[in-house]
Amino acid sequence: MKKQLVSVAVSSALLSFAFNAHATNGDQMLGVTATQWGMGGAIVAAPQDAATILYNPAGLATLGIKDVRFDMGVGVLNPPREANGQESDSDYYLMPAGAVAFNVNDKLFLGLNMGGVSGSGVDFADVKPLALGTQAVVATKQSYKIAPGFAYKVSDQLSVGAALQIGYQSLAIHNNSFTLPQTQVYGAGMNAGLIYKVNDAVQVGASWTSKTDMQEFEWNTTAGAYAMTMDMPQIFALGVAFKPMPGLLIEADIKHIGFSDVLDRVAFQTPGGPSSMNFGWSDQTVYAIGVQKAINDKTTVRAGFNYGKSPIGAEDVDNNIGSLAITEKHLSLGMTREFSDKVSGSLAYTRAFHNDITSNTGSGTTIELEQNIVNLQLSYKY
Repeated sequence: MKKQLVSVAVSSALLSFAFNAHATNGDQMLGVTATQWGMGGAIVAAPQDAATILYNPAGLATLGIKDVRFDMGVGVLNPPREANGQESDSDYYLMPAGAVAFNVNDKLFLGLNMGGVSGSGVDFADVKPLALGTQAVVATKQSYKIAPGFAYKVSDQLSVGAALQIGYQSLAIHNNSFTLPQTQVYGAGMNAGLIYKVNDAVQVGASWTSKTDMQEFEWNTTAGAYAMTMDMPQIFALGVAFKPMPGLLIEADIKHIGFSDVLDRVAFQTPGGPSSMNFGWSDQTVYAIGVQKAINDKTTVRAGFNYGKSPIGAEDVDNNIGSLAITEKHLSLGMTREFSDKVSGSLAYTRAFHNDITSNTGSGTTIELEQNIVNLQLSYKY
């Protein structure tokens, strides 16, 4: 009986506080570079840089690389959020990224990409101010992927590609019931894609990213051992790019993210025995449109809009007090400036508009989130 009580108490606390991702489409970033963010995540059919390998590796063959291309960048995520009117004290997170692509010959292209794909954290002094005592919650979660892969130009119209995706996660949690120190795990998956040039004005792209199977998180504490596994979701994406005139690009994408397979019901091992965390996340369909216009030979501007209904519904708010991944509408602006024939710099700003969800179970619990994301990128191509 004692073990059962411990299990219930611990799993209930973790349900409320454990998973603290505050990215954009659920817990998935729109991209990893300023160019990708500037297009609002519409990047499947007409990729702009070497970081395409994370989302559609076939794009390596469409970048016009003569020899090599490097894309290095960093983003700053500012996600003001609240739980029951209480603000989190941690509001800034760095998102580094880097990618390189090589032209092996007229047909074969190789690439490597690393970037933060989801994660963040919270630092709440008291998430339930009306309850007795102070309910402090502090947590940090990070998810990165490293993707080595290739693209092959089958013909002037068709390019295909694939990549291995090596996943990395770290997670630490503190609340009034327990403290789970920072720990890290690794995993693996893959992605594949194609791009087909219909004519000079129309290009289509499609990609598939498998579920990334992660190792089990394990924590040893004075109360006993805890363990759980949090895989990364499977993703399907389809895009159409239109170039109505020289210097103008319009792309529209649709993407399906399989959250229900990895964040609906998560097994959780506690000192009191097995339990589960019923986050209740639903699959998400994301719609993105991006426009890119060359102002002159040196400057290109971008704008994008991205929408995806929150994977967290009102019925699941009580189990996701720390899971504030509920933004739905995103507006992006960006630009690229050519410094020379080989070197360019890109900048993007994305606003994820405020969204709040209140529990429909009678608890009155409300979670709120909005975001500001700035990305800087330096590119070298030869």
